[in-house]
Amino acid sequence: MTRAVLTWVLDRLDVGERVAIASVIEARGSVPGKPGARLAMTSDGSKFGTVGGAGLELEVEDALSNLLSEDRGHSRKKGGKVQTFVLYKDGKGKEVRALDSLCGGRVTVAMEVIEPMPHILIIGGGHVCRSIVTVSDTLDWAHSVFDVRPEYATEDRYPAASELHASSVAEFLDLEDEQTLGRFSDVLLLGHDWAVDQEMLIGLLKKRGESERPRIGAIGSKSKWISFRKAAIESGLAEKAVDSVRCPIGLDIGADSPEEIALSVCAELLSLERGVNPAEG
Repeated sequence: MTRAVLTWVLDRLDVGERVAIASVIEARGSVPGKPGARLAMTSDGSKFGTVGGAGLELEVEDALSNLLSEDRGHSRKKGGKVQTFVLYKDGKGKEVRALDSLCGGRVTVAMEVIEPMPHILIIGGGHVCRSIVTVSDTLDWAHSVFDVRPEYATEDRYPAASELHASSVAEFLDLEDEQTLGRFSDVLLLGHDWAVDQEMLIGLLKKRGESERPRIGAIGSKSKWISFRKAAIESGLAEKAVDSVRCPIGLDIGADSPEEIALSVCAELLSLERGVNPAEG
């Protein structure tokens, strides 16, 4: 059961979902769940595994749901929780969680939220892309690369890429929807041709729908963004959706070279992941 639950958790993390997991770490007396029993849950209520069923399971599910309802920044600072349940109604009033049961056992459960690691889809496999890949590899983040030029999205050029896409923008988007795009935490528009970035931007926003994932950012000047924004709104997209895009990307650290730009971009992504506003210092 432990391996099956952990495999399910990894599968959920790979598609960008937050997962809360409960593990029985101590059990005494007559209890339904033994040490090592695990239950995992995602934000949409999907569940896998068990900590023993009955009233204990309902209590743990409620606790996991509460952990998932907290924002990422708060959850990271607060951490998880360890709670002891007494499966006997006379346990009320003690420093444990009493369940209306006659089993008479005692179960201690550890609960935590596991966050998916960033997975960046980089549009445009040029110099800045290669530098961002270097930084993301150092941070143990996943990366994928798209380029309309096949020679810029090859295994030789990006041997550690999770995915390589060498196609037209339309061909790529035809295979994607709101759910599949959720495997990416971020899409960075670094294309060599502004028309490619604009087409991808508009297509991604339409495919993403109401989802907050992936976040989208574009490299470029303010005048470039004004042009992109105008084209996106004229395509029928709502201003709120368009204004969720960050352009130019990266923290303002005076970056000039591809390596410095990569550092500023990844620092910005980390601040977004951690819920930290660098401007508030």
